[in-house]
Amino acid sequence: MRMLTPAVEKLSLPRELERQTSALEWAYRFLARSVETLEKRTKQLARARDAALLTARLKSRSLANLSHEIRTPMTAILGYVDLLSAPDTSEAERREYLETIRRNGEHLLRVLDNVLDLSKIGAGKMTLERKACSPVQLMEEVAALMRRGATERGLTLEVEYRAPIPARIETDATRFRQILVNLVGNAVKFTERGGVRVVVSLVSANSGRAPRLGVEVSDTGIGLTAEGRATLFVPFTQADRSITRRFGGTGLGLAVSKQLAELLGGGITVESEPGEGTRFTLTIDPGPLEGVPMLKSPTDAAAENATPPAVDRDFVLRGRILLAEDTPDIQRLIAFFLRKAGAEVTLAEDGLRACELATAAAASGTPFDVILMDIQMPELDGYGATTRLRAGGYRGSIVALTAHSTQCDRWRCLAVGCDGFVSKPIDRRTLLETVQRHSARAAAPRPPAPSPPGPGAATRGVRTTRLAS
Repeated sequence: MRMLTPAVEKLSLPRELERQTSALEWAYRFLARSVETLEKRTKQLARARDAALLTARLKSRSLANLSHEIRTPMTAILGYVDLLSAPDTSEAERREYLETIRRNGEHLLRVLDNVLDLSKIGAGKMTLERKACSPVQLMEEVAALMRRGATERGLTLEVEYRAPIPARIETDATRFRQILVNLVGNAVKFTERGGVRVVVSLVSANSGRAPRLGVEVSDTGIGLTAEGRATLFVPFTQADRSITRRFGGTGLGLAVSKQLAELLGGGITVESEPGEGTRFTLTIDPGPLEGVPMLKSPTDAAAENATPPAVDRDFVLRGRILLAEDTPDIQRLIAFFLRKAGAEVTLAEDGLRACELATAAAASGTPFDVILMDIQMPELDGYGATTRLRAGGYRGSIVALTAHSTQCDRWRCLAVGCDGFVSKPIDRRTLLETVQRHSARAAAPRPPAPSPPGPGAATRGVRTTRLAS
């Protein structure tokens, strides 16, 4: 082998050092990037761990709070039922106990409704039905509903309209009312002295956006700390645990209201300081306002549009009703309402029995005037029983009874052949009005069942919006 000369060796050594130095620098940069990546990953894992621990704590606290909110009214309901059964209970005490049971039952229903609404919003399955309605009338209805509770607490409840106010808007009136009830009810609940003031106005938007309908709800209550404001719209949380103990509540109402407001094209903001009261500002999209009359004196319009209180009256039913209901307690309750109104009631414990009785009665020439069909039943549910009856040529009125009360549930009931829909918990007046209305249509020709609207479908005067899942 030919040997390198010393001069060549001197030239090769710096090149080798340069190559080794370059390799070491590359390895150093690789290790530095690896260390940086590991540090970032470690921080991400730490944040994920902290978030998981926080979620677990919130979940535990939420379940405890929800359990408290359910068990407390249930304790009152069961306890006052025992008091009612005491032989020495006076008539005045009996009325007081019944009112207490009703009040706690309504509270339980609100808790369940909020939980279901939050679940539907989170799953992207909240359906909104937008149609024309009067914002003044809606506000007056809410004020009338909330004023009694405010008066009982020694508080004032004032509503002010800052003109111009649109005579009508296009929104989901049910959800808008739900938000207003939550905000005003919350203000009354957390106010011990003074009062609540509601201001309705048309809010001008910036950047060329269309105006929004605004509702400010201000109170002279306990106020909120910065920490309380930060968690105000988080489900199942309140400003602190002492607030929960003192005033009650699941912390769901405001969380649901904020998300509903966003679905209605607006939002909710809050301003508050401890001991200085709180002001919530709600905005929603009022829909197109071109050609809509603007009220210069909405207070006068409120008096004209105010819905008069419902006047209770005795219902008189003449006819035969088939009640298909599998729960004995609900069966007895509904049958009591119907029989007290004068109806003859036949009971069926499931869908199969309902089909047998309805078919036999029709064949004998004495059909039922109305079938009240529970949806969830053993053997054959209400959907299947109604489908079977219609397929067999049954033409009598069928009214669905169900605890599922969304617009989609209504469409499904109508699509299988039901003529009407009554949601649970059963309201006596609504039930009897529905039966009275449909009993007169037993032999009338039935129109074809409507089809549910598809995504983005619109009908004249009605817009249906669905949150994408």
